[in-house]
Amino acid sequence: MWRTRAAAACVICRSLANSSYGIKRKSPLQNLHLVSRSTHHPYYPSSKFQRPPLRISLQLFSSLNRLPPHKTKLLTVKHGYQSHRNFWLARLASRLLKVRYLILGSAVGGGYTAKKTYEQWKDMMPDLEEYKWIIPDFVWELDELIDFEKLLKALPDADDLARLLPDFDKIGESLASLKGFLSPGSPGETAFRATDQGYDSDKQFKKVSDKEKIDQLQEELLRTQLKYQRMLERLEKENKELRKLVLQRDDKGIHQRKLKKSLIDMYSEVLDILSDYDASYNTQDHLPRVVVVGDQSAGKTSVLEMIAQARIFPRGSGEMMTRSPVKVTLSEGPHHVALFKDSSREFDLTKEEDLAALRNEIEIRMRNSVKEGCTVSTETISLSVKGPGLQRMVLVDLPGVISTVTSGMAPDTKETIFSISKAYMQNPNAIILCIQDGSVDAERSIVTDLVSQMDPQGKRTIFVLTKVDLAEKNVASPNRIQQIIEGKLFPMKALGYFAVVTGKGNSSESIESIKEYEEEFFQNSRLLKTSMLKAHQVTTKNLSLAVSDCFWKMVRESVEQQADAFKATRFNLETEWKNNYPRLRELDRNELFEKAKNEILDEVISLTQVTPKHWEEMLEKTLWERVSTHVIENIYLPAAQTANSGTFNTTVDIKLKQWTDKQLPNKAVEVAWETLQEEFSRFMTEKKGKEHDDIFDKLKQAVREETIKRHRWNERAEDSLRVIQHNALEDRSISDKQQWDAAIHFMEETLQSRLKDTESVIEDMVGPDWKKRWLYWVGRTKEQNIRNETKNELEKLIKCNEDHPAYLANDEVTTVRKNLEARGVAVDPCLIKDTWHQIYRRYFLKSALNHCNLCRRGFYYYQRHFVDSELECNDIVLFWRIQRMLAITANTLRQQLTNTEVRRLEKNVKEVLEDFAEDNEKKVMLLTGKRVQLAEDLKKVREIQEKLEAFIEALHQEK
Repeated sequence: MWRTRAAAACVICRSLANSSYGIKRKSPLQNLHLVSRSTHHPYYPSSKFQRPPLRISLQLFSSLNRLPPHKTKLLTVKHGYQSHRNFWLARLASRLLKVRYLILGSAVGGGYTAKKTYEQWKDMMPDLEEYKWIIPDFVWELDELIDFEKLLKALPDADDLARLLPDFDKIGESLASLKGFLSPGSPGETAFRATDQGYDSDKQFKKVSDKEKIDQLQEELLRTQLKYQRMLERLEKENKELRKLVLQRDDKGIHQRKLKKSLIDMYSEVLDILSDYDASYNTQDHLPRVVVVGDQSAGKTSVLEMIAQARIFPRGSGEMMTRSPVKVTLSEGPHHVALFKDSSREFDLTKEEDLAALRNEIEIRMRNSVKEGCTVSTETISLSVKGPGLQRMVLVDLPGVISTVTSGMAPDTKETIFSISKAYMQNPNAIILCIQDGSVDAERSIVTDLVSQMDPQGKRTIFVLTKVDLAEKNVASPNRIQQIIEGKLFPMKALGYFAVVTGKGNSSESIESIKEYEEEFFQNSRLLKTSMLKAHQVTTKNLSLAVSDCFWKMVRESVEQQADAFKATRFNLETEWKNNYPRLRELDRNELFEKAKNEILDEVISLTQVTPKHWEEMLEKTLWERVSTHVIENIYLPAAQTANSGTFNTTVDIKLKQWTDKQLPNKAVEVAWETLQEEFSRFMTEKKGKEHDDIFDKLKQAVREETIKRHRWNERAEDSLRVIQHNALEDRSISDKQQWDAAIHFMEETLQSRLKDTESVIEDMVGPDWKKRWLYWVGRTKEQNIRNETKNELEKLIKCNEDHPAYLANDEVTTVRKNLEARGVAVDPCLIKDTWHQIYRRYFLKSALNHCNLCRRGFYYYQRHFVDSELECNDIVLFWRIQRMLAITANTLRQQLTNTEVRRLEKNVKEVLEDFAEDNEKKVMLLTGKRVQLAEDLKKVREIQEKLEAFIEALHQEK
């Protein structure tokens, strides 16, 4: 009975000593623990005494600092076997003393624990300063009536509680002397033997070994601690619900107040800007992040999901799922939701369909970020997760480290993953969360060597051993797990070591079921029962608390230094801008794009200012240049070879109808679209004097090309145009002499242009004439001499028969060839025909021009339908019909341009500009140069510095 109660007192004293780990000086509680330990185990010598292992439940707080061992000098107490004596006076005194110590120790320990728990809960409660308006005013006046500070000071502190305890050193000395008195051969031995009547009845208690008693006490202590843990969890849950209600009320905006951003959201914005500022992560910003690294399939993603309290990441069986860095910002909020940085959609993490959609979206973004021919990407995906009770921090999940490149992967996948991991870990303020799979051999680990290289002293590394449940089953020696957690197995060092269980390996498990499984495992695990693992080193909840504490500690220590660094960078950039561009405003890429956009839209509007006359002149001229060859070669020349005017008109009508039905409308629309393009390009490329900024030239060219590519002329325009052209060509009535003269002038210009072209072709065929040969000292080639002889022979043929048809007969070709051979010129029949075509064409065009001159006075005969006149001017009427059709077509196309197509073109330009505005890569490609990059850097650095200063101010206010 003595030993049982003494052991209970020892346990209570030990718990008191552990709860006051923050007291640095040596207190009586430590002496009590050691003395009780040496006193309650009299069967072992003090030099070989070992502290019995304790099984304690999971603590609701965590710390990365271990308790330093306290060196306390044990009392020299002699131990030996003593027969149980029935000395009732000594037994009664000892029992009374024992009851006193139990009551006093329990009271003091309970009071101190209650005070410590109160202080912890006070620190954990949220700052409700902004919600005072919810509480009635009389509540805030209670502090004037009641002095709470005086009541708080009235509570005893740890030193006063320690003084209330008796001097256990003196008690130990008294017990030692009492044992000496009861030793064999002492004067009191005979008296004890005489009064020992209950010796036989107490002898049966010795059958129970000391180890079983210790186990019973530990089981009782575990049950007690589990009871209080459940109470604390219930209180924590209620606190979470209250915080959720407060945040929900605030979301509803009872007084329409604008809430400030949370600290973690402000900090995450800075990291997002830095990510956009340099996607290759070369800025070396040194701002703290929690970098999650580990071997592939080590459980990194599962640990993150447990911290985020949701299954948000895609997962697969043994395959690489994390293909790019994922930045997860955890913050507290009334609803458990997730959203991406560049999207307004909120995913409700309490609904399975939203969770599935979120996982699918993350997977799509990862695959889209991976370039062709690669397996992983350096592009960061930014995700924000909010929910009640989440620890505030920023984590970056990196692709898992691999040892072998398998089929289907890019050859440089392994090196790319290593470079990404090193880039994030080389930040001296980054917290490295090293994830190690506990179910595989430690020798197969790759990530531990990588982490030890980046953080050899372990000042910012937290080691996490996952799948401890599998490790406990598979590992032959549990001491190996203890060596890992104590940092003795791996060469790396760390701030703290944690062991977690992230489920049974089933992807459909919920977070709640995983938490229950983890808690149940560690409660029954022999690793915790045998003290191989400490309570603060297990569960993802303790891990989350520890990582959050370490993260915010690192933020507070380094953020001001980083703000000063960006301030210096800003000063350097501003100085460089003033020296290089003193008269220009600091316009970044987006501002320059907006300026260029306005200029382009102004230039498009300028198209509407073009006069109708200018449009019609351009359209008529361009259209005739495009169709004149067809008119001369396929309509006019064949019709001119006919014998009489009736046949001429019939041939012309047939050919004009065929041309109008098949080619003319389409050709007219092409001409109109090309004319619009030319005018649009002219306005876009026209320099506007000193105001012209050549930095926009590439952008304007790209907009012009893309707009032209997208624009399509109205399909119904050809149908309406075909009817108009057909009606215009059917009209043969020339109303006045002015139109007649205009048609003659049009015909002369056309024929003279063709004649000039024909003369040029003939000159190339026969070579220079005698004047050029004498003036420029050039000669003819052999072929040109042959063609010249052929030309002379053919001209003789035409002079003999001025009404010769357009084609040579075979006998005429033979005659020409023989005449040339008689003069020693060998010539091919094909060469004769080819030369004839140009000679006859020149002869015909000259004859037509002479006839055109004769028809200048033929308008009178035209009005009389050439009755009683040998003059026939049907060719003049043909050219008048062509000229009138060109004018009407130009007018119709001009109306389509100004009324429809210019507006559609302006709409296409706006769409192109909007697409370019959303495509950052396109803007970077089109707006380039030192000036743009300097303005862009200056804007980003200013924004980062301002947000860092706002974050630091909010951080100081929170303190």
